[in-house]
Formats: sequence, structure tokens, C-alpha cells
Amino acid sequence: MAAQCCCRQAPGAEAAPVRPPPEPPPALDVASASSAQLFRLRHLQLGLELRPEARELAGCLVLELCALRPAPRALVLDAHPALRLHSAAFRRAPAAAETPCAFAFPAPGPGTTPPPPLPAFPEAPGAEPACCPLAFRVDPFTDYGSSLTVTLPQELQAHQPFQVILRYTSTDAPAIWWLDPELTYGCAKPFVFTQGHSVCNRSFFPCFDTPAVKCTYSAVVKAPSGVQVLMSATRSAYLEEEGVFHFHMEHPVPAYLVALVAGDLKPADIGPRSRVWAEPCLLPTATSKLSGAVEQWLSAAERLYGPYMWGRYDIVFLPPSFPIVAMENPCLTFIISSILESDEFLVIDVIHEVAHSWFGNAVTNATWEEMWLSEGLATYAQRRITTETYGAAFTCLETAFRLDALHRQMKLLGEDSPVSKLQVKLEPGVNPSHLMNLFTYEKGYCFVYYLSQLCGDPQRFDDFLRAYVEKYKFTSVVAQDLLDSFLSFFPELKEQSVDCRAGLEFERWLNATGPPLAEPDLSQGSSLTRPVEALFQLWTAEPLDQAAASASAIDISKWRTFQTALFLDRLLDGSPLPQEVVMSLSKCYSSLLDSMNAEIRIRWLQIVVRNDYYPDLHRVRRFLESQVRPPAQGAGLGPPSRALGVLARLPRLSPRVRPDTFGRMGQGRRRGLWGGGHVPGAVLREAVEGTSWEQESVVQATPACWALYLQHPGLGRRDSQAPQR
Repeated sequence: MAAQCCCRQAPGAEAAPVRPPPEPPPALDVASASSAQLFRLRHLQLGLELRPEARELAGCLVLELCALRPAPRALVLDAHPALRLHSAAFRRAPAAAETPCAFAFPAPGPGTTPPPPLPAFPEAPGAEPACCPLAFRVDPFTDYGSSLTVTLPQELQAHQPFQVILRYTSTDAPAIWWLDPELTYGCAKPFVFTQGHSVCNRSFFPCFDTPAVKCTYSAVVKAPSGVQVLMSATRSAYLEEEGVFHFHMEHPVPAYLVALVAGDLKPADIGPRSRVWAEPCLLPTATSKLSGAVEQWLSAAERLYGPYMWGRYDIVFLPPSFPIVAMENPCLTFIISSILESDEFLVIDVIHEVAHSWFGNAVTNATWEEMWLSEGLATYAQRRITTETYGAAFTCLETAFRLDALHRQMKLLGEDSPVSKLQVKLEPGVNPSHLMNLFTYEKGYCFVYYLSQLCGDPQRFDDFLRAYVEKYKFTSVVAQDLLDSFLSFFPELKEQSVDCRAGLEFERWLNATGPPLAEPDLSQGSSLTRPVEALFQLWTAEPLDQAAASASAIDISKWRTFQTALFLDRLLDGSPLPQEVVMSLSKCYSSLLDSMNAEIRIRWLQIVVRNDYYPDLHRVRRFLESQVRPPAQGAGLGPPSRALGVLARLPRLSPRVRPDTFGRMGQGRRRGLWGGGHVPGAVLREAVEGTSWEQESVVQATPACWALYLQHPGLGRRDSQAPQR
């Protein structure tokens, strides 16, 4: 029944069409070539076919848009040289608010030679509106992307919905990681995953690759038989008769949070709204580590910041080639499998990704210059969650460990380094991933903690953050939005002009280089940090009281992982140490440390290398060899740890190492320390002598890790004696 209107209209007058209110244009992003400020992206649809044998993704992309001003001449999207665009088409959007996501995957005909047909967006015979082809061109933009310009029909009106349909293939894309079966844990099936942060997804599909633009999306994916496909979506289904997977994300997300993974993956429920996905050989371990815990963390976060809005919170464990530790893809956190080796690091990293569900995914930084809005707030929320679940002492210990790393990075970079600002100026052509560092996390955290102290009560600040999320959810913000909301929520603080306090001005927090202007009080963690400091002082006293240090009643075998890591990090900071100190440390601790997880072992081995302690160099060699097993033996990769990235801290080495020497490298995103990458098999052959390699291999390691191995004169020797000099 048609709706009746009580308004009267003058005879002959026509009702003016109802227009949506004008939307503010997205924040200008120098990392994007797109014309996002001229359009509103309503929805995108992806039809994808995975072709692991060719390491190729074939795609059909449907963008549902409307122009914000009349007669735009062209649509400019972010793309990449790895994308080959085959066709572009235009059609006026159907009357439905959202077109059903349906794609055709034509089968090759008899005698067809490659390449196979591309996925297509089907049109019913005689359907209106019909598609018309569009001209397009691709131009260089930066070394991390291209611009794709699609010419639009001249008669296009403002706010008139339309679709642009692009068919393409993608090979050797930075966002898409193809792994042969032998490079997985189970060695059973090929594996593929995507990693979009910060600006890689423009090689996955043409897009407005900026965090300022969000939209919903749908996808249909065809994969080889027996391969499980997952995406960062709120709904999913597998249509067995068609052999395709369907996905739908009902909440707006930026392009970098569209993620896909496919391989030999099996699920196990770990809570009422969570499950883990992993290769079958890893599933029991992953389940036992996380069963019940994720729901505990989600519930704590909901008490603090409001309802979890993404439906499910699932976790997929990826093979060692995953280039970072974890990625907060909504509904489906990606995490590297090797983190299962260390319980405490696993807890912290998963809770950090849980916190991103509110800070980063729901409310997103509008520009890459203000990544601290996501990472600093998520780190603060992570520590509020750990305080609620594990107590203040544990949270203070983990914070002390991270702040130690922050000051270590400060010494390396210098206090006047521009990347130590919270609001970093992103120059044209610079990859935003280069701005991701510990300051993004820890200096951002310190500023958020300072704001919480201004209001005098963490619970009141939790209430503010809950209101902030509710106001800005599913949008992108700038720092001024956060600070204006803070002062509006606490008008008494605005009256006191807390934003202008001498030496602690908000503007100075954002734009000054150097360490945080204020750091949190960590005295509640003294029961855990005091033994670390005491043992460190014993071993670094001058002169060394070897008997006292060796006979110390402090038993590090009972310590938490973060305590041992903090102790070893401080020894590393003091290196090089006197040889008698290193010798005594080795006698007391090396066998014990060998039995601990890789986060601990890598720190001790770095002390060994930094101090040229030849008797233990064989341990370094053995550790590195343990990170990879020869494909010739059919074993694939061993479980390398993200801790290899710690070696990148070495100031005497890492500035001299060029990532391009070691092939395609990961972004090293988490905490600015951890990372991964692809190391050519030839390099590994030289590094691990005596190993038979029948094919080029890939191992997660930072350049500094392998450069240490290759450049140190003692690491290439089987014996433990120092070489002749």
C-alpha cells in the first residue's frame, strides 16, 4: 500500500527529489591516488577465483557508487602494477539498495588453452539497466602503487547511484601471499592469504585505498577442491553444489581490512561466539591454548567499552611466512602460528587484536599520519582488559617491558627523529608502513593514559571511551575529533584548560619529537619488576661479584616470560659486557634458556652474538637451523618465531642492511620490531652449510637476523672455536 502524505502540493508543482544530506569529503590522504573525495562508495562486490598453480587471482569487482557533485569526468582508483585490468564497464544501479552478490565462473571450453575465463558479473537477458564499456588507463603513482583512471559517462548526475564493473587478474601482488604445500605445517595443500595493511590491498583489488573511506562488501570465491576459504566477514556460507564460498560484511570497513585466507584449515569452537581455524596438526594446540579465554577477554572488553559489534570473533593461525605477528581483520583475526610457543605473548597479542574491534576497526584513523589513534587506543584498551583479567601487576610488567623497548628505539633513532611524533608528516611517495613503529603504540598509549589521569578515575575514562566509540563507530576520525570529544565529555577539564598545561600541551603531545611527555606509574608491578632489576644489578656491578651473582636466590626458571625477556633485554642494552661476565652468564643460564620459548632464546643468542662469545655461537647456528627444515626431506618449514625480528634492533648492523637484498620483505608492523619476509634459498644455502636444497625456500626472518649469521666470522663454523684473525 502506498504511503499517504499529509502535505499538500500546489497544482502543477512537482515534488523535489529527496537527496541525502551532503557528506563531508574524506580526509586528504597523500598515500592514495584516488578521487575518493568526489564519490560515496556504498558497497563493493568481489568475484574471485583462486588459481594457486599459476599463483594468480582472477577477479571481477563491482563498485556501487554515487557522485557527490554533477558530471564527474572520471573515477580514479588505487591500483598496482601487479594488477592487470582486462575490462571496465558502467551501468546505472538497480532500484534495490544493494545488488545481490552473484558472479559467474565460466569453465574453460574443450581444447581451451590458458588463460582461463575471468569471473563475470552476470546480466539477465534483456535486463535493464545494461552495461556499457568504459575507457580506462593506468598511470604510475608511487613505488607501492598505481592510479587507475576510468572515464565516466558525461550525463552522470550527483547522488545518482551507479556501478563500475572491473575484471582483472593479479599476480605477484604484495597483498597476496601464495605458498606451496611444502611451505605449510601439514605439507598437504597450497595456501594463500592476504595482508592489506597499510596500502597493499590496492594490489588485491582496485579500490579507494585510504582508511578515510569505509563501505560494506560481499564476495563470492571459487577455490580448488578441498581448500577452505575464509574472509573478514560477518556472514559466510559454502554452496557445495556450486563449489563456491559466499561472504558478506554488513558493517562499513576500510579497504585494508578486507582479508582472505585459503588452505587446509579446520575449525574448533573455543567459546559461544569464537572458533579457531588452523591446519589439522596445529588445531589441538591452538584449541587448548585459547579455549574459554577469548570469551573472557571479549566479556571484559564489553564491560569496559560497550557491546562487541562484529558478531563472531574467530582466529586463524597462519604459516610462518605470515609477515607480521597478528592482524585485526574484523571477525577473523590473522595470527602467526609460531606465537603458540609463548603463552604470554599469545595472550597479549590476541587481546590487542580484540581491543582493535573497538579502536581501529569500528573507529578508524582517517589518515595514516595518525595511526596512533588506532594503535595507542588499542594498546590502552588492551592493558585495561589485562588489568581486569590478570591484575595490575602483570599489566605493569608488560608495560615496563614495552617502554624499555621504546627507549631502546629512541636511542637508536635519536630524540629528534620525525617518526617519534604522534602526528607524523607523510611525504608524497613514502610508504605509510614506514611510519609504523613503537611510538605509534607506546607513545600513543602514554598520551591516552595521560588523558585518563586528567579525569582522575579510570572508570570515568572508560565511560568516555564507550561514548566515543558509540558516537563514531563505523566512521573514520582525526585526532581533533578524539580531543574535542574528551573535553566535551569532561567540561570541568575544559574549563581548567588542561589542553594548554605548560609542558604537557595536547599540541606538544601530538607534534613534538622525542619520548613521551609523561609515563604511567608502574609501581603496582614492582613485585614482578623488582627481582629483574635486582638480578640485573648483580650481574652488571663493577667489579662483578661472581659468587654472589651465581649464588643469587633469584630463580629465573619460575619467572614469567616478560620478566626473563626484560632481564635479557637489559643485559643486551649493556652489551658488550666483560667476557668473564658473559662466561658466567652462560654457565648459569644458557642450558636453562635453551629450554625456554623462542622469545627468550633469541634474546640470549643476541647477547652471545653482540659479545662475540664464541663458545655459544653453535647455539645461534642451531637455533637458526631449527627455523627451517629442508624441503628435500619433505618437512616444510619449522616453527620460526617472530622473535627473529628482535635482531633488527642491533644498531651496529640493521642500518646497513637493505631489505631489497633479501627479496620481498614483510612490513614489520607489530610494535615496530617484529617482522618477517622471504629470504632467497641461495642465501640460506650459504648460511646453513651442509644442507641440501632442491628448491628455493622461504623462511620468516628479518634481514638483520640473516645478516648477523652471514657476517659474523664464527657463525659459519661447526666448531665453537674462534677463527684465526
